[in-house]
Amino acid sequence: MAERILVCDDDPVQRRLLEEAVRRFGHHPVVVDNGTEAVARMTGPEGRAIALVILDLVMPDLDGMGVLLKLREAGVSAPVIVQTSHGGIDVVVSAMRAGAFDFVVKPVSPERLQVSIQNALKFGALEDEVARARRTATGTLTFEDLATSSPSMERVIRLGRRAAASNIPILIEGESGVGKELIARAIQGSSERRAKPFVTVNCGAIAENLVESILFGHEKGAFTGAVDRHVGKFQEAHGGTLFLDEVGELPPEIQVKLLRAIQEGEIDPVGSRKPVKVDFRLISATNRSLLDMTKEGRFREDLYYRLNVFPVWVPPLRDRREDIPELVKTFVARFAAEEGRRRLIGVTPEAIALLESYDWPGNIRQLENAVFRAVVLSDGPWLTVEEFPQISAQVGAAPVLPRHHRLVAIETPELPAPVRRDTLPSSISTATVETAMTGWSPAAGGLTAGSGPTPFGFLRSLDADGHVRDLAAIEEEMIRVAIDHYGGRMTEVARRLGIGRSTLYRKLKEYGLEEGSGIEAAE
Repeated sequence: MAERILVCDDDPVQRRLLEEAVRRFGHHPVVVDNGTEAVARMTGPEGRAIALVILDLVMPDLDGMGVLLKLREAGVSAPVIVQTSHGGIDVVVSAMRAGAFDFVVKPVSPERLQVSIQNALKFGALEDEVARARRTATGTLTFEDLATSSPSMERVIRLGRRAAASNIPILIEGESGVGKELIARAIQGSSERRAKPFVTVNCGAIAENLVESILFGHEKGAFTGAVDRHVGKFQEAHGGTLFLDEVGELPPEIQVKLLRAIQEGEIDPVGSRKPVKVDFRLISATNRSLLDMTKEGRFREDLYYRLNVFPVWVPPLRDRREDIPELVKTFVARFAAEEGRRRLIGVTPEAIALLESYDWPGNIRQLENAVFRAVVLSDGPWLTVEEFPQISAQVGAAPVLPRHHRLVAIETPELPAPVRRDTLPSSISTATVETAMTGWSPAAGGLTAGSGPTPFGFLRSLDADGHVRDLAAIEEEMIRVAIDHYGGRMTEVARRLGIGRSTLYRKLKEYGLEEGSGIEAAE
């Protein structure tokens, strides 16, 4: 996966070599020639986008050790690879103590540098994920921790930061799986209530007869089975934030009590003789239109206006595809660590392109599960298109095709010699001669009907009656041509057709091309 890598070296020749090496490894180099500028870049606005630093140790003014110390003081967590022509053990120890991830001696071989970069990027991604998980658990997650770079999310973050500065009720709207809870946690982590309780309630997952008890609590003996006093979610969130997910699923009688809790700041536990004061920040979320539910009478209008004071709409993943590479990087780092896949480095550009081309109806949650499955399936250091067969099948999906066809030998008559335009009379065009010799008519968009056997590599666009052929027949013929052209090597056939092997085999089965075709022998 392409990353931005900062190269800092005062030697112009060495800078050029490192720049080309980084670019050849598939990353984007950012080049500076002194330590002061390196520190400025890493502590400035673009610093978060830089995943790794390759740092020369010996430089005038601010040397490599000074840069390491300043980066550590500024809280920069990006890994640093130190390089120098002086490779004494005391120098190595000093650099590592100052925070360097790795140490290489000039001149470093491309292979050694590539391995060091891969390990550093993998370590950096895992370290970021661990830090993010720690901040989530402690209630200190902020908007800086969100893996996003899309313009459509900038508005969400801007609104979230403004909302965090007050105690205003917030309604987060968006499709299921877009990350509404993560936005809510970032709002709390950016507010004065950071590190305080963050209590989550999925209103659609609670049995209707238990909703009141779970939300507001109950006293001992309040009803049959209430053998102990129970503190509800509102009291658990005292001093912190209460997040009501799928708030539209609340029963009407609970909506009344919720309205009172918001207006008066107090609740009535079941069986209690007096109300209980609570101090909480309310953030609600829904994947449905509360306004439509209000118009239909399924949601209280007065409660809707109390919840919808500060609405925030989170766009679906298909409208912010720029976030997919960063999200995938985050998920790969986490799942590779959880599953013990130490060899796993990242995702190939082809696989990223595949994931970006899919619409993700399940949004981030679906992407997360797809990456998890891919990590489990992976055997090599990179996740490829092969590890996402279900996504490949849906991106490359075609209409249901007939099954009665079989793979047969394709005639490959000798193609006519190319016609040189400078040898033709002025009244005869090249297109006319090509039509006469091969049946190919540019004006018709393909071979003309009844023009004889099809030259290998050409596909007829018209049938015998002069009508455009259906896509199913053209696709079947294209697959047959590819299999014949690449000698039945299915991996190569799938790659050239731009589909996954699983998709290819599915299409072969639909057409019935796998029987008696000699494919098994060719593989």
